[in-house]
Amino acid sequence: MKKNDPRWTDASITHGSGNVFIDLGFDEAEAHVLLMRADLMIEIEKLIVAKGWTQAEAAKRMGITQPRVSKLLKRKWDDFSLDMLLTLATRLGIRSELKLAA
Repeated sequence: MKKNDPRWTDASITHGSGNVFIDLGFDEAEAHVLLMRADLMIEIEKLIVAKGWTQAEAAKRMGITQPRVSKLLKRKWDDFSLDMLLTLATRLGIRSELKLAA
């Protein structure tokens, strides 16, 4: 994109919905599941970093292989189902709760 392109000087603000996946055009139901998956991956990553674990240590604690931990830390969300992420979080002592809202 060239510097004289009007998009460089466009100061308009577009407010998001609060769910980046909806903003990217995903179906609302799928967007909510994707957001839950992303949030779980972030919480798992935070715990691994806070504990100072290597990928090998984290893999052992979660009962998966080190390459799977690498994918998780690279946020390859398409490689992990919500069920799997809930299982991994539980194995690490992260308790999650599903809240329903109408």
